[in-house]
Amino acid sequence: MAVPKRKTSPSRQGMRRSHHALGQQAHAECSNCGELKRPHHVCGHCGHYDGREVVAAGKDLKGTVRV
Repeated sequence: MAVPKRKTSPSRQGMRRSHHALGQQAHAECSNCGELKRPHHVCGHCGHYDGREVVAAGKDLKGTVRV
């Protein structure tokens, strides 16, 4: 079983974790209402996706079935 010979210093530990940061999420403008939304997702403001209404406007999108 592999066991470290020396304790990993905080500096080396930080250097190893330097690539673990989360990146920025991409956002796109809704073609219907202009609000920011995630790409390839239904707009949470107006309920449109790909130029057509998928979810009734004003309805809560949490717990809805994907189309």
